[in-house]
Amino acid sequence: METRKIQVSGGSSYIVSLPKEWIKSNNIQKNDPVRLDIQQDGTLLINPNTESRKVEMVKVFEVSPTTDRTQLLRYLIGAYIAGCTTIRITAPGRLPPFVAELVREFTGMAIGQEVIEETNTLVVLKDLLNPAEMPFESTLRRMLVIVQGMHEDALTALEEGDSLRAENVIRRDNDVDRLHWLVARQFNLIIGNVNLSGEMGVTVSEAAGYFLISRIIERIGDHATKIAKNVIHLTEDGCTPEITEIIGQTGYSALRIFNRSIGSFFDRDIEKANSTIEMVGILESDCREIGRGALDFSPDMTISVVHIADSLRRVGDYSADICEAVINQLVMRKA
Repeated sequence: METRKIQVSGGSSYIVSLPKEWIKSNNIQKNDPVRLDIQQDGTLLINPNTESRKVEMVKVFEVSPTTDRTQLLRYLIGAYIAGCTTIRITAPGRLPPFVAELVREFTGMAIGQEVIEETNTLVVLKDLLNPAEMPFESTLRRMLVIVQGMHEDALTALEEGDSLRAENVIRRDNDVDRLHWLVARQFNLIIGNVNLSGEMGVTVSEAAGYFLISRIIERIGDHATKIAKNVIHLTEDGCTPEITEIIGQTGYSALRIFNRSIGSFFDRDIEKANSTIEMVGILESDCREIGRGALDFSPDMTISVVHIADSLRRVGDYSADICEAVINQLVMRKA
């Protein structure tokens, strides 16, 4: 680390010299312009590139007829989340038949990925999304609307014995996943390119916070899916009105806690975060009561009810995690 003293020129201009090694390594000549970006945390970024250029990251996967389809899909998702701008799938001979179908599946799951070149031996995927056009908060709010609807519909499906509605909840989980992957991707892009942080109007610390909350919302969406799957079992077995009522009451309590926790995050409300955490203890007690009451039913029904109660409890736990993250963030700002 080097320190430089600020000098004053002409009584109004402040000047600091730049390291000679940095000037030489970037081939900067006399009178060449440099880009100055003021960061939200107060630091100043000096960039030899006067234009904001997209950092190119290329990942190549070589496949064969013995390549595991599921593993390749995982690798594609991993490359997408890591921030790769170009993904190339190649083969020594012809691409295996499953690759074309897999690529269609992947581009349907990953936002912004499109096939720009395709031959018998090569498929090239390109990221066409400008990260600055998808603000973190907008993506999180979309995730929130979907997950809220999933929980509400899962509970309604139980109340009305509607298996079709429950199945629809399960299908929507993919929508939540793809939005979470987008947030994870943008966070990784910011880590690799600090210029993007300024373009998106967030600090790296704030981006990390959005990523954390996105991950929690995605997990809560997973539990909405688990509830829906168990609702289908209960509907088939013929759930009693008593257990339907108590699950419904507790389910809506869990949803209110989740909504309050998210509200504390968007509103930057530390008091709401604290009071919401206090509500989680009551929810946990209600979930234990559901579990005890489930022992009076048939084994199959008992298992489904206990799983639903556990998922509702986990919604409360994850909501508390959101509130704790809000408190930690706001306390640091006030320090």
